[in-house]
Formats: sequence, C-alpha cells, structure tokens
Amino acid sequence: MSAVAAAHQHLQEALDELRQAAESGLASDPELLSVLTVSEGLSRQLEHLTVATTAALQRRGTFTERGYRDTTGALTDLLGCDRFEAHRRVVAAEQACEQIGLDGTVLAARLPATAKAFAAGQAGLRHVEVIAGLLNTPAAGRLTDAQRGGLEEQLAALAGQYRPAQLRNLGAQLIEALDDDGPEPDDTPPTPVNTLHLRRHRDGSGGKITGQIDDAAMFDAIATVIDAKSKPLGKDDRRPTAQRQAEALADACGYVLAHGEADTLPETGGRRPQLNVIVRLEDLEQRARSAMLDFGGTLTPESLRMLACDAAVVPIVMNGAGQPLDVGRSTRVIPDGLRRAVTARDRGCAHPGCDRPPAWCEIHHILEWEHDGHTVLCNLVMLCKAHHVRHEALIVPNGGGTTPSAACRSRSLKLRAA
Repeated sequence: MSAVAAAHQHLQEALDELRQAAESGLASDPELLSVLTVSEGLSRQLEHLTVATTAALQRRGTFTERGYRDTTGALTDLLGCDRFEAHRRVVAAEQACEQIGLDGTVLAARLPATAKAFAAGQAGLRHVEVIAGLLNTPAAGRLTDAQRGGLEEQLAALAGQYRPAQLRNLGAQLIEALDDDGPEPDDTPPTPVNTLHLRRHRDGSGGKITGQIDDAAMFDAIATVIDAKSKPLGKDDRRPTAQRQAEALADACGYVLAHGEADTLPETGGRRPQLNVIVRLEDLEQRARSAMLDFGGTLTPESLRMLACDAAVVPIVMNGAGQPLDVGRSTRVIPDGLRRAVTARDRGCAHPGCDRPPAWCEIHHILEWEHDGHTVLCNLVMLCKAHHVRHEALIVPNGGGTTPSAACRSRSLKLRAA
C-alpha cells in the first residue's frame, strides 16, 4: 500500500470515529460544539494541503505537461469545482506557498506570515484570499516595504479572530490610515467611455442592453429621443417608466428601419423586422405558425400576432426531417396601397387621446387573421405600439365568419371617431 493510500485509510477511520461520536446521540452539547471546531480545523488543514499540493504541481510543471493552459482550468477539471473556487486556490498557492525562481531556486512565500497562519489552521482559504487582495490594491502599493510587511503580519495575526468580510473591512481601514497622502493628484481628465452591450437571452426570448455614455452630446441625443417618446399616453397609461423608455427606444429604432433613407443604413439592415415563418409540410393546410427573428430569437404567440400586422414575411416550408423544401419571397402582410388608405383615414394612432403620428404607428387587424379576419380596410386600424399591445386583449373570435364581428366593428368605429 502506498503512503498516500495508507494515510487516506487512517484519515477515513478517524473521520468515521468522529462521525459516530457526534451521531450516537450520547454526545453532550459541549462535545457537539467541539465537533464543530474540530471539523473546521480539519477543513482548514485539508484546504492548506490542497493548496500546497497545487503549488508543488505548479513548480513541477505537471499541469502544463498534461495540456492545461493554466492552473485554474486544471483544478476545475480535476476537482470538479467552479472556476472562482479554483481561482481562490491558485491565489493561495501563489501567495502563501513557496515558489520557484527563474534560475530554479526555491523562493519563500510572498506572504510569509499568512502562509504560517494558513498552515497552522488559524487562517482559512478565504482569509488568504482577502489578505492577498488587500495587499494588491493601489493604496497598499503606495506603502513602503516595511509598512507592507508589518501590515501583512498584523492581518495574518487577526485572521483567527475575524471573519473574512470583517478582516477585509479592518484591513481597508488600516491601509487608509497608513496611506496618509493618498494617490498623487492627476490633472488629466478621464478618458470618456462610450460603450453599448447587446446580450441575447439563451432561451431566445430577447436580450439585455447595457451601456455607458460619457460623451455629453451623444447621451443628450439619445436621452432626448427616448424622453420625447416615453411620455405617458394619458391618465390610463400605467406602464412603469422603465417600460415606457424601453418601448420608446424600440419605437425609435423601428422608425429608422422603416423610414430611413437609402444611405442611412446598410442595405441588409435598412428594413423592418422580418419573420421567417417555418411551416411543417403536414401542417401547411392547417395554418401552423412559428416565427423566428434574425436577432431576437423566437417569438411568443402574442408578439407574433402584433409583429405580423406590419412586417415582412418569408414562408419556409419544412419536410418531416426538418429540411427546407421551399423558401418564398419576402412579402408585406398589408399592401402599401391599403396602408396609405388606413393612414389617410386614421391620420395617426386611433386610440382616444393619443396624438402619435402615422410614422410612429403600426397597422393593426381588428379581427386577427387567425380568427378569419381579412386584410381589408374595414378590418384595419392604425395604432401606436403601446396601444397595439393593449388592444391585443380586445380580440374576439367571430365564430368562423369572414368579416369582423359586431363587437370588433363597434370598437373600430369608436377608435376612428376619436
């Protein structure tokens, strides 16, 4: 039996005895409290053993020889831990363990006092990470070598008395007290940051937009457009401010796509959202519908109904194996002539009290196509996006007929009268 296997057997036997003593039901409260402290001490010693072994393998170059690009990646693979946990062990191995110099000589740990506390079980892995992080801050870098050495010894001695979060706060206060002068004044103005990040959701349901605009003129241009288009549409508009601003940005982008000049956007981008309607061959007669956007992923049925009112559609017929049999040309759901007729009649959003002009509106089917509503003038109404969403709830099937129901015609007349 190898030395490692024998040591593991002895350790397992000791742990079994400790577990039996704790779970027998005969242990007193003080004994159970002792089990807690003993277990924590053993855990810290095992953490140190893991880190020390990691440092030894690093010194030998074992991870590199086995094809790993870095030690963190090797630990996540070999130990099955998350990357942040592996990185924590790597930091401890680099800071609280011996290293190998360029000439092959063994160098003392960079944090010798912390290394001793870690080996003795007085400091845990998180304590080591906290101390290393504090001594790597810009403020700590302005201290003298003697100050840094004394600070490290003080923090290592306090690790056994404070939790990692408490130690971090205390260490920050000590560094601030030692760094009396602070950083040298810098008269150079900070470099402006203008960034925008688009991140799609993995499930294809949309995405997240985050950014920072330091350029005052650029931010003012964006804010002006959003502010102008995100005002409440009346006293009944209950949308939160964040929702109104998000929809205002989408409205502005939709306007540019629909009305931008030829030189405003590239040819591939200067168009409204396009639906790729994928229809299984066996469901073609049953009007099966499923849509995918070029950038936004799949659509919900509600969003599909809204967008299909005023978008370009490309029919794609699939066979049973999921292979495309035919890809049609892009066509408009509502012909331009009919669109002009609705625009001339409604002259903007037809919802009572809404003053949004035609350029910021969409053409909406009063009775949806899926409920046998036809694309004819009497079944169309112009609505802005916000009211388009609200009127989705007003859809009433007409029982299989081919013209709008009485309820739909009544709503249409009420909208136009306003």
